[in-house]
Amino acid sequence: MLLAANTQQDFLNKKVILVQNILKDTNRTLHEKNKNLSKQLKAYQGKVIVLSNQLTDINQSIKNKDEKVLKLLNALDEKKTKYDALIEKLQSQKAKIKSLTGIKLKVIAALKEELGDKINIDQNSGSLRVSSNILFDKGSDTLKDEAKIELKKAFEDYIGALVSNPKIKPHLDKIIIEGHTDSDGGYLYNLDLSQKRAFAVMNYLLSLDFAKEHNIKPLMIASGRAYLDPVKVNGIENKDASRRIEIKFRLKNEDAMHEIEKVLDAK
Repeated sequence: MLLAANTQQDFLNKKVILVQNILKDTNRTLHEKNKNLSKQLKAYQGKVIVLSNQLTDINQSIKNKDEKVLKLLNALDEKKTKYDALIEKLQSQKAKIKSLTGIKLKVIAALKEELGDKINIDQNSGSLRVSSNILFDKGSDTLKDEAKIELKKAFEDYIGALVSNPKIKPHLDKIIIEGHTDSDGGYLYNLDLSQKRAFAVMNYLLSLDFAKEHNIKPLMIASGRAYLDPVKVNGIENKDASRRIEIKFRLKNEDAMHEIEKVLDAK
């Protein structure tokens, strides 16, 4: 009996030792796994911190970009407001300049109404044209005596209609005597001839009592154009008509207004 009891006790002891060993192995395994899990957890926590920081940076970057976009939108809106104001001002200036450039047409209309059939003036420029054949001998720049009476009357009627009209006179800038030739001969010869003829006409007109009474001298200038502005009929130069003296007027700021008008119309 005692032997059997000892044998059973030994068996139980072995089982206990076996279980203890199994528990040790299990604990060792669990400890290793726990260590690995702890390492992995720390690694994941580190990654979470990195990702969290990156997310914070991204959010801040998005916020900064949103602020920049908002500033750009505000600046764009401000520029649009200024642009709209400039467009409105431009349209206003354009209308004003159109009105000023329209003065020339009104002056021409007033001239035609005042002069009627007495003098034929160009409907586009308002200039008075006198044939050089009437005023000068061929190749000469000496004004014919017999032409002076007709020239005097035409000048006094034409300029009188300008300077006697209180609506026109304030806008009057220059009275231009312009000489023109046909295309026969060289350019310099014709330029010299056209200039001398223009000066001859101007000198005669300035000698008139009418010019002195109305103080025309400060307004009057003379120039020659040679054959640069020929009169054409059906695209062909009319030499008789091209040889002429033109008396024309220029309004104050007329050239500048035309240039500004071109710029505005191009917009």
